[in-house]
Amino acid sequence: MSTGNTIFDDLKSGLTVSPAHPNVKDLRDFSYDTIRLLQQLNSSFNPEEIRSKLSEITGTVIDETVGIFPPIYINYGKHFSIGKNVFINFNCTFLTLGGIVIEDDVLIGPGVKITSEGHPLSPAERQSLIPGKVHIKQNAWIGAGAIILPGITIGENAVVAAGAVVTKDVPAGTVAAGVPAKIIKSI
Repeated sequence: MSTGNTIFDDLKSGLTVSPAHPNVKDLRDFSYDTIRLLQQLNSSFNPEEIRSKLSEITGTVIDETVGIFPPIYINYGKHFSIGKNVFINFNCTFLTLGGIVIEDDVLIGPGVKITSEGHPLSPAERQSLIPGKVHIKQNAWIGAGAIILPGITIGENAVVAAGAVVTKDVPAGTVAAGVPAKIIKSI
């Protein structure tokens, strides 16, 4: 269902978008533009240039305290917010159509995948996109190879263990581990 907004507005506001949306072609067009910028970012070893390209992708200023080790992969950066003193390690993927917010002082290990969009289970509707904003709060640590699914909030000071698949919110000050991730202790 379309509201007359752009497809990106509809996704950011949480609406499921079907292949019949009048702006569905924009999804791929904008993704290819992002891929072009990512190739430049991912071939750089200059921290200022990396932040500059990421700023161009997100449409925001990436603070000089942010550290990124390429490569990273993003499908659409305009719904991606990154706070100060964030570190993103090698080979991370961010699917941002539903929105991803990373607050200050967050550590993201290598090979992490965060997706803010999914698809319906019904085969007849599977080509639609269901957005789900992901929010990673201040001072959280996401371990190597973790996967965070749409609609998840990771609480302040929480830890997601390496290899965990997060399907439910992780409360502040806890450690979540496993597949699917479960709270294993408080910090």
